[in-house]
Amino acid sequence: MTVPVGKAENETLEENSRHANIVSEAATTDGFHLVIDALKANDIDTIFGLVGIPITDLARLAQAEGLRFIGFRHEQHAGHAAAIAGYMTQKPGICLTVSAPGFLNGLTALANATTNCFPMILISGSSEREIVDLQQGDYEEMDQLNAAKPYCKAAYRVLHAEDIGVGLARAIRAAVSGRPGGVYLDLPAKLLSQTIDAQKAKDSLIRVIDAAPRQIPAQDAVQRALDVIKGAKRPLILLGKGASYAQADEDIRALVEKTGIPYLPMSMAKGLLPDTHEQSAAAARSFVLQEADVVVLIGARLNWLLAHGKGKTWGAAPKKFVQIDISPTEIDSNVAIAAPVIGDIGSCVKALLAGVDANFGKPSAEWTGAIAERKNKNLTKMAATLAQNPSPMNFHSALGAIRDVLKKHPDINLVNEGANTLDYARSIIDQYQPRKRFDSGTWGVMGIGMGFAIGAAVTSGLPVVAIEGDSAFGFSGMELETICRYDLPITTIIFNNNGVYRGTDVNPTGGKDVAPTVFVKGARYDKMIEAFGGIGYNVTTPAELTKALEEAIASRKPVLINAVIDESAGTESGRLTNLNPQSAAMKK
Repeated sequence: MTVPVGKAENETLEENSRHANIVSEAATTDGFHLVIDALKANDIDTIFGLVGIPITDLARLAQAEGLRFIGFRHEQHAGHAAAIAGYMTQKPGICLTVSAPGFLNGLTALANATTNCFPMILISGSSEREIVDLQQGDYEEMDQLNAAKPYCKAAYRVLHAEDIGVGLARAIRAAVSGRPGGVYLDLPAKLLSQTIDAQKAKDSLIRVIDAAPRQIPAQDAVQRALDVIKGAKRPLILLGKGASYAQADEDIRALVEKTGIPYLPMSMAKGLLPDTHEQSAAAARSFVLQEADVVVLIGARLNWLLAHGKGKTWGAAPKKFVQIDISPTEIDSNVAIAAPVIGDIGSCVKALLAGVDANFGKPSAEWTGAIAERKNKNLTKMAATLAQNPSPMNFHSALGAIRDVLKKHPDINLVNEGANTLDYARSIIDQYQPRKRFDSGTWGVMGIGMGFAIGAAVTSGLPVVAIEGDSAFGFSGMELETICRYDLPITTIIFNNNGVYRGTDVNPTGGKDVAPTVFVKGARYDKMIEAFGGIGYNVTTPAELTKALEEAIASRKPVLINAVIDESAGTESGRLTNLNPQSAAMKK
């Protein structure tokens, strides 16, 4: 249709008039929009959270402004999703919660992120300061800032709209610089509705530059480390999840291969080099920890996961440790460190690599041969165990089926939690790419499953397989609805043995109540996901599990596989039995 020129001119004039009115109305903005603008100014495009007073409109407006808001059923799992997103991207994941109880729910995830060195920011609405400080009984009144401080790297409160840009900039820098971790940002309700001149607001925004600057190690420290390594007869490289977080994959692989030193990956460092790599000592873990004389720690801490660097786990052979860490206070935390190398992992590894020349001697054939012999023995034993087909399934037969399927899909993200489910899976299922395995980590906390799975799926856009013990799944099971709501390609496999550790305990009194560790017998978790529109499978054999998993991955839909295993399979507390004290006597 042809529009008359006069009419077109009139419409243009009317449009200009409307635009002028909009500009006039937009001469001011408010705290809601400033928070969103500050996030966008720093290339943050996703928020994980749960709406309510006073942040509901913040979530609505964020979505309207192009940010992705992933709404959860519980704040703790939103926080776990934000944390794993931070680990995968080296940018802080954002978790948004309501005040008081919502904040406290998110605080567990914040503490876990800090312990695991995952960068995340917990942003919570809060009550007004003047009421909280006088303890006048406001709605969900709580001094959230001081409650958060012991459990995060830093905590900030913003009281004036013009400081929102500064507050977020400080939170970002604190989360990712040095040793990464969790940061709390407190936004009182009154702040969000504050108005401010639009130009002043724009000028107050800060784009953070070089939030995590490289920290170059001292050359004498590098040389000391090289000298210690050169003097080793039985060297070992131990890779922690910090090495994976650093994204220095090529240099780490080059260091391992140029030196010829056997390496041992912690669970979330699996895949930095393929688990099938000839220098991997994972299948001879106990042997190499006991027999090594020099251990090079890259992004790993000598905490409880490594028996604090001492005791029978480490054997009688004298040890020297080379430790690469960004935090000087980590050095000597449990045992003496002969050669600390302080700096960011990428810079430190590059510096060590530069010192590995043609004259750098490789480990003796005696040492590598002894490891190979032990590996082959253990792998042969494991293969025989996995080849068995008991009825009902046990952990080994079920995981063997999963392993064979996942081998064909090396780019899939794997989430893993539980007691026995975690212990067996990390030694059976191989990883081939870095930052593809997410588990309970340094704190050993249960309940990370669905949060990590959602965070990994949203962040990567790739499928996720979450292998869950039935007890561990219970902490976050309602997030199946979240998975279905966002149509995420997540397959959840529940190892169902009717209880915590196993389902065979009985009530010694003979009473109606079941034993403390026992769940409903024969529970059908697959029906849960069907209630939300997902796909459910109930499997009882490895062949059924294989078929269901292959179909689930191909579908790229929300799927849950209820894998029924022997209720007597499993041990008390898994491999952590020694940490679970038991009574030496029973009351009669």
